Amino acid sequence: MGIANCFLPLGVFDEGKYWDVTAEYAKNAPNDVLIKVTISNRGSEAATIHVLPTLWFRNTWIWGCTHEGCTMKARIGQDGEGRVRTRHDTLEEFVCDFEGSEEGKEAVLLFTENETNSEKLYGASQYTPYTKDAFHRYVINGEGEAVSPKKKGTKVAAHHVLEIQGGEERVLRVRLTIAKDASEKPFGEDFEKIFESRKNEADQFYSGVISDELTGEEKLVARQSYAGLLWTKQFYHYIIKDWLAGDPEQPAPPESRAHGRNSEPEWRHLFNRDIISMPDKWEYPWYASWDLAFHMVPMAKIDPEYAKSQLLLFLREWYMSPNGQLPAYEFALSDVNPPVHAWACLCVYKMSGPKGSRDDLFLARCFQKLLLNFTWWVNRKDPNGRNIFGGGFLGLDNIGVFDRSKPLPTGGYLEQADGTAWMAFYCTVMLSIALELAVWKDPSYEDMASKFFEHFVDISDAMNHKGLWDEEDGFYYDQLRFDERRECKLRVRSMVGLIPMYACLVINDEYVDKLPGFKKRMDWFLKHREDLRNEVSYMNVDGVSKYHHLLAIPSPEKLRSVLKYLLDEDEFLSPYGIRALSRYHKDHPFEVNVEGVIHRVEYVAAESNTFMFGGNSNWRGPIWLCVNFLLVECLERYDYFFGDQFKVECPTGSGNLKRLRDVSAEIRNRLTQIFLPDESGRRPCHGDDERYAVDENWKDLVLFYEFFDGDTGRGCGASHQTGWTSVVSRCFDKIAAAREQETDDS
Repeated sequence: MGIANCFLPLGVFDEGKYWDVTAEYAKNAPNDVLIKVTISNRGSEAATIHVLPTLWFRNTWIWGCTHEGCTMKARIGQDGEGRVRTRHDTLEEFVCDFEGSEEGKEAVLLFTENETNSEKLYGASQYTPYTKDAFHRYVINGEGEAVSPKKKGTKVAAHHVLEIQGGEERVLRVRLTIAKDASEKPFGEDFEKIFESRKNEADQFYSGVISDELTGEEKLVARQSYAGLLWTKQFYHYIIKDWLAGDPEQPAPPESRAHGRNSEPEWRHLFNRDIISMPDKWEYPWYASWDLAFHMVPMAKIDPEYAKSQLLLFLREWYMSPNGQLPAYEFALSDVNPPVHAWACLCVYKMSGPKGSRDDLFLARCFQKLLLNFTWWVNRKDPNGRNIFGGGFLGLDNIGVFDRSKPLPTGGYLEQADGTAWMAFYCTVMLSIALELAVWKDPSYEDMASKFFEHFVDISDAMNHKGLWDEEDGFYYDQLRFDERRECKLRVRSMVGLIPMYACLVINDEYVDKLPGFKKRMDWFLKHREDLRNEVSYMNVDGVSKYHHLLAIPSPEKLRSVLKYLLDEDEFLSPYGIRALSRYHKDHPFEVNVEGVIHRVEYVAAESNTFMFGGNSNWRGPIWLCVNFLLVECLERYDYFFGDQFKVECPTGSGNLKRLRDVSAEIRNRLTQIFLPDESGRRPCHGDDERYAVDENWKDLVLFYEFFDGDTGRGCGASHQTGWTSVVSRCFDKIAAAREQETDDS
């Protein structure tokens, strides 16, 4: 439905005259893949369609290179009726069987080479007349000479010309099998039995993953989120050294490449040749490291080993820069994104088993490399050693007054509330990891725990006392700093001022008592730095909490002030979650005049009204599940410490007082409403398109968008951002657990 969704505004589906094509895959064995292609005529009249199931080899022979991944030219040749055989210098032989479109009618096999049509594109000569566009030319232009008459090549398709009556469907079957195990009857009775068996196994698997406490609609959304997460994995091949140099037997790259993007010395080592989780294989077929961190939290529920391997992969020496930075994405490896990788590592670790039997080796391996990344942040993003951090756009694209990835038009530099808060959050995560490892693996990690404890205290003190907290408004803001005496607050109420809440951690007596070295150092620090203790640490001295310490950036008073904005439906609280920018700025845009140029931030609920960062992303009003997920998590941590002694109005002004775990649940429930049918049968994520509510062929299809309209919940941006939007499945897990607890209590 990804492509279909792109054409919806054009009205091409309005009369129901379209083809619906579904491809299903089932494995009989690791090297025996069964494929069913179902072609449905959704119109009312008979129509003809050309369908070409295709098999090809990725072109790894044309480069003229010798590094890993290069091969001699592969070969596909006809090997009987409807069958082809493959040959490759590093793979065993396979056969691919194409079933005829009608009983007794052989599939027509077309062959060509998986080679660029250089003559058509560049006016250059080419060594073969059979190029990768041959099937298009054969079918559309009627060029019979476009395909190879020798029945061999590196790309093959079975050409089916089908006439299908209105409302009917046809099924084409394909089977790819290692040659030594190939059957003489590839489409025998076992074919459908294997499909049914795999479907039943998938149902059984998800019944163990998705709780029965959920409704049928909730289960449907959760399962589709997992399916999309699995589908968005992709083989990704990018070797910087070779990309900069160009391929030996191809035209030389432009001279500008040697000095352009990703040419920095710190990325010359990058060697990507792996199956990686993509943000959205439709629109963003390249990895984004901070997206991937969110992907792996729901992924750990269905494939924990893959989740761990992905997180470790980006910490390996052929990905991570020698200076400790993680690669951002292919078009700007050096861009700075929020440091959430450590958080994802800790989440996946906690999901690996109960306390005392978790994968300590995985966590320890992550921790060693994360130390390098943390040090890179401290050294590069704290320009004056004040524990006030910059960082750039930090993944939030157009949220700022200025483009935060470029030099400021005002001069000076930006002290970022979110950059500083992210580093405090990073400290709390690294402290948590160090405590886990010290208790369950090796007491020597106590020293690192002490280091991150003290570093957090210093950052938190700076956050609250060096200009980022505004006493008048009771909110955190970025500020422009020109010199030690001159600064200017940028009073934009946005996610930037909410992120400081993320940085909170409860340190239990249970852990502290097992670590005498850490306890001694912490007690000494708090005794001799009483000013800092009073600001950031709250101890169990009056029975308020049964837990020992809370490390948090906002004091209880500051927390109440920020929550007042967060839970105000005229500010951040939407019917569908938390907006990235307060709705206050719809009627009160923030403006600053720089040498006659007005820089403006206003509330825009859905698609962006600026071209900043390409204009296809918007953090000035919409709901983003990634940052919402971190919010509901941190509110639960605060509640873990304060319990029912800390309550706030939810929504603000309602008079309805709730403890923070109930506030967290309220936001979580609103997030899930984006995907669930309302009383009219419409899912807010689909906007006002009735097809998704009433058409049997559309109504159970859920799209996991990049972000959502802050007022209506309508999906915006990439429509298959099943990566971080799939964290909604974890929201359903929490909802199910709460219902189960209610059942037990009753």
